[in-house]
Amino acid sequence: MKSIRIWFSFADGVDTVRRVLPPRVAEWRDGGRWLTTPAGNVFVRSAPGDDPTILLLHGYPSSSFDYQKVVPHLAERAWLTLDFLGFGLSDKPRPHRYSLLEQADIVQTVVADAAPGPVVLVAHDMGTSVTTELLARDLQGRLPFDLQRAVLTNGSVILDRASLRPIQKVLRGPLGPVVARLASGKVFVREFGRLFSAQHPLTDDEAEAQWALMSYNDGHRIPHLLISYLDERVRYAERWHGAVRDWPKPLSFLWALDDPVATTNVLDGLRELRPAADVVELPHVGHYPQVEVPEVFTRAALSLLATASH
Repeated sequence: MKSIRIWFSFADGVDTVRRVLPPRVAEWRDGGRWLTTPAGNVFVRSAPGDDPTILLLHGYPSSSFDYQKVVPHLAERAWLTLDFLGFGLSDKPRPHRYSLLEQADIVQTVVADAAPGPVVLVAHDMGTSVTTELLARDLQGRLPFDLQRAVLTNGSVILDRASLRPIQKVLRGPLGPVVARLASGKVFVREFGRLFSAQHPLTDDEAEAQWALMSYNDGHRIPHLLISYLDERVRYAERWHGAVRDWPKPLSFLWALDDPVATTNVLDGLRELRPAADVVELPHVGHYPQVEVPEVFTRAALSLLATASH
């Protein structure tokens, strides 16, 4: 693994990581902009094209950069993505009570600003639960944009069926703040790499990019705050599972089968909630299919968005 460029400064007795962004990340940043929301400034990237706009939602602990190799394969389609508050290039306030409900509010603000027409959605990991909250609001007639179809991919939507990593369990507990203070690039790369399949391992370039984005604005000091979304998956399980079951528009699942966290056990639970949903399975692919096999992932997502049944 090649070295990751970091240097430290000390101000008021507090160590702050300052980073030179890798070229791929700097290029991604330079193609986007920041949008002011009531919660803070969030990083947004988009491109014009044919409607409906494809909204891409990322997961924990990464960012919209996960889709960097996906968007070139979207052909002439309009697309939109963002870094959730606390992630990637967006503001990372602390102390702050991070909530998926607030993230859903932020999505609504971003869509209103950048995609006033119809929208279809692809969501990964934590983004799947933001999506189920959007579906629940749509069921209540409270969603302020026209969401026509959605694809959920490799997220622990049904938490009790997931296989959480040891580090996730620790961050949720009383030692979470201590572990966050000890976060390092070496530990992050080791744990992050375990989410990838043997056939498509984490590359040096991707590891450098992901750590740079996580540690941007000292984001590596707040994973214990961000991971509170897992508790909300328990608290709002009835609402969000009900949205998967009852949302009347096309909803489908795109699942990498070698995911060690959002396992096929989670997919089985989603199939029980929505037996008629279309499903595409990706064998020999880990938790990050959009990073491991971006062209295959994009082709499958576009197919589901075009043909998904109710």
